Amino acid sequence: MKSVQVLTFCLLFLLPGIARTQSGPASSNAPASSPKPPTANQADSDLFQALNDIDLGGVQDFFTNVQQHFDDTNIFELGSLKEVAQRILPVLDEYEETEPYAIWLKAHLDDFDAAREIQRQIKAAPAQPAGPQRMAVLQRSIWVAELKKQPWPPLAKTYLPKLKPIFVEEKVPAELVWVADVESAFDPRARSPAGAAGMFQLMPATARDEHLSLWPFDQRYQPEKSARAAAHYLHTLHQHYGDWPLALAAYNVGEGRVDKLLKEHKVHSFDAVARWLPSETQMYVPKIAATVLQREGRLLSDL
Repeated sequence: MKSVQVLTFCLLFLLPGIARTQSGPASSNAPASSPKPPTANQADSDLFQALNDIDLGGVQDFFTNVQQHFDDTNIFELGSLKEVAQRILPVLDEYEETEPYAIWLKAHLDDFDAAREIQRQIKAAPAQPAGPQRMAVLQRSIWVAELKKQPWPPLAKTYLPKLKPIFVEEKVPAELVWVADVESAFDPRARSPAGAAGMFQLMPATARDEHLSLWPFDQRYQPEKSARAAAHYLHTLHQHYGDWPLALAAYNVGEGRVDKLLKEHKVHSFDAVARWLPSETQMYVPKIAATVLQREGRLLSDL
């Protein structure tokens, strides 16, 4: 079996546990069509022989480590994945079938950079406790500095005029279209190893809840349909929380997880609950806030 097929099957079958929790939204090949993957029993027997012939342990271990670090509450360890990510990217980028995973990974490389900078600054001032307030201020400043170095993603100018009106129609601030930058750099082909797909990285359950079809054509890869589903879900979350940071946290990790933590700790804001959320979510909300500020000149609190 060709190595491209091996890589594809590897990502489909050997990474099932890398699940990003989302009762809202963190894979297929073509945006136009995403056929259901075969089950292990349906897979060609040549696959198993090929897996014996080609060592893909590095790819498997990398995605497992990424998810473990994303799920953990300690963000400081994320920075250690940067070098490995850069080595894995050419492997994923080489083949059409695995390119969607490369697109997803590229959109998250700056997460590793930001985690390193957070750790560096915490170590540089050990006398200051790394409490919720300091971490909130630190993350926001680091993300603003990081995004100042980044140009607009190439696809943003293509999609912003089409997608902003959809967000407005769904009663969501047009500026939150920039969620697509954080999720996928506005590339509708993106797919995470957890199964989130499309420009707004919707998980299958969320897509179905928002009336998107997954079969025979996966509508998560259609920018306008995906944008409308994401915007509607964000509107629902904002109605629930009355607060965009919490709504965005729930978009990333699921409202069940957010609701449980808010209740357990008797708090009512993202900053107050952030330390108990997964590292991915801890970074996700300030990253979106910095992106909206840098690209639109707006604060989340003003939306």
